[in-house]
Amino acid sequence: MDKKILSRDGTSLAYESAGRGAAVVLVSGAMSTGATVAPLAAPLSERFRVVVYDRRGRGASGDTAPYAVEREVEDLAALVEAVGGEASLYGVSSGGALALRAAASGLPVRHVAVYETPYATSEEDLRERAEYTERLTAALAEGRRGDAVELFLRLTGLDEAVIESARQSPMWAGMETIAPSLAYDDAVMGDGSVPEELLASIRVPVLAVAGDGSPAWMRQAARAIADAVPRGAYRVLEGQTHMADPDVLAPVLAGFFAG
Repeated sequence: MDKKILSRDGTSLAYESAGRGAAVVLVSGAMSTGATVAPLAAPLSERFRVVVYDRRGRGASGDTAPYAVEREVEDLAALVEAVGGEASLYGVSSGGALALRAAASGLPVRHVAVYETPYATSEEDLRERAEYTERLTAALAEGRRGDAVELFLRLTGLDEAVIESARQSPMWAGMETIAPSLAYDDAVMGDGSVPEELLASIRVPVLAVAGDGSPAWMRQAARAIADAVPRGAYRVLEGQTHMADPDVLAPVLAGFFAG
């Protein structure tokens, strides 16, 4: 990340941009940095000025206690101001929940697109989220970063063999480094349910996308988002999972943002 700005509370945010035209800010999800969404920036930058940034508490960005979701909305406000005062937002997974919250707060946003924002669609899922929040809070409070990462990986559906393999991989140390930010994404997601009242307050067009290779509840969540916002649209991408191919996703986003 070659540029820095300060958020309202003084937190340093690292970002970079590519391309020219209307601004589009890419918002990463849990256990990720701006580098995670950077591959999507390349195809989008052919038509837009695409901004990739490290959310607070990860990558090259700073952090300031205490955390509040409102601080991350202020981070987006600072980024939007830095790139011209207006932008569209794209958020993946829990980053989608942050993008939706930012739009609902009244930021100068033209469009919002989200990919597989993991809102719970059943009572069983809500109970699982509540248990995750409780156990995650305890693990981080006790400094058990590795356990916190394991909790998150289990929540995503990975089995124990895959998690154990991840623990032995060179990437594990980096995952433990940003583990405290798991609490931030958990806060962004609220209790995990679809925030219908918040979504109903969004006045800009919203596109909710999911892949047909993902679990059915991901598509149910995306449809629920599209149904809850006044100007919502729903799209399923054939052959895609939670890790969507940028070359498949980018044309869909470009058409939406240009519209």
